[in-house]
Amino acid sequence: MAKASKPSLQTALPLPPACKGEAQRIVVGNANAHVIEALRDPASWPFHTAVLTGPERSGKTLLGRWAEGQGIAVIDGADALDEDDLFHRWNASQKGGSKAGEPLLIIADMQPWEIALPDLASRLGGSLQLQIGEPDDEMAAQMIEALAQQRGLSLAEGAAEYLVPRTERSFAALEKLVATIDRISLERQTPATMSVWRSALEALQGPEQQKLF
Repeated sequence: MAKASKPSLQTALPLPPACKGEAQRIVVGNANAHVIEALRDPASWPFHTAVLTGPERSGKTLLGRWAEGQGIAVIDGADALDEDDLFHRWNASQKGGSKAGEPLLIIADMQPWEIALPDLASRLGGSLQLQIGEPDDEMAAQMIEALAQQRGLSLAEGAAEYLVPRTERSFAALEKLVATIDRISLERQTPATMSVWRSALEALQGPEQQKLF
């Protein structure tokens, strides 16, 4: 089977209609393009199973919902489940479960995910391991734009170029930054221009940190 072409950094994955209330799209970039490429080819997964981990707020659940739309069974928050129960669910998927041949995506929040049950650790250790990384500058800029759009927040021109070099390169930090810009803009009843961006960065990082830039 030929593999699907690697998603462009400019690609945004649409979510199933049921997810539209939470987010309109998944930004694809350096941190998750390899994950999406693998999710598009479940026939190549060892034991028909993939294990997905990644940083906080990195879109693991949204990717799981997108995967469900591709016919993949998903167990989200697997690291919070009873390990015996998870092992039985994995076994059921190998026997066909409710749908013969259905691939299984297991999503865990914990990094690293330490599994105490030897049989489960062995089975999942032999599955395809997928890990979301941290966004680079290009993806961080796209994330800022996407997060602002989801909030209905209009950012003045040049926002991403100004903000990306001055903020922590993580999904959680980018989300917090856009939320803070939105809050300050609403409190001041002013557009989200550079003065608001600066105030948001100072609120999150402190004035001394801002002197570095």
